[in-house]
Amino acid sequence: MRTPTQKQILSAFRGTTKSELARVTFPLDFDDVDFSRREFYGWRDRKIPRRAYIVVELDDELVALILTRAEAKPSRRAMCAWCRDVDLSQDAVLYTTRRTGSRGRRGDTIGALVCEDFGCPKHARKLPPAYHKGTDLDMIRGMQVDEMTRRVEAFVAEVLSTQD
Repeated sequence: MRTPTQKQILSAFRGTTKSELARVTFPLDFDDVDFSRREFYGWRDRKIPRRAYIVVELDDELVALILTRAEAKPSRRAMCAWCRDVDLSQDAVLYTTRRTGSRGRRGDTIGALVCEDFGCPKHARKLPPAYHKGTDLDMIRGMQVDEMTRRVEAFVAEVLSTQD
């Protein structure tokens, strides 16, 4: 992912109101983020506890979305729908976002169980379990990253879809 500025991210938000946009709070360590090792960037708002944001490059264009974390966590450990990390070292929680267009104006939302801290790019790059000895670990890691990227992009594309 190319390195965006805060201004570029703010202009990339879709399906948001001016008042929602005015309340976006960036993380304190934003300037230290290594975007070259991320397929998307996500963070939780430090001032609004259930609000989070993701930024994705989709068709060479930045797209940013506001997400809302569900009040309750799943009653059992759940796997992230994006990185599918089998270690479950991170809680997956339900994040929802309003769809764009007329569907969003009617209140339609879409959601996914995602790593609570959006650590998916790091999780997808983990070395595979030991049973993969004798195989090309870098190839497997690359496939994991590609599959995660495809799932995140599909989620964002579905949010942006204007088809009823």
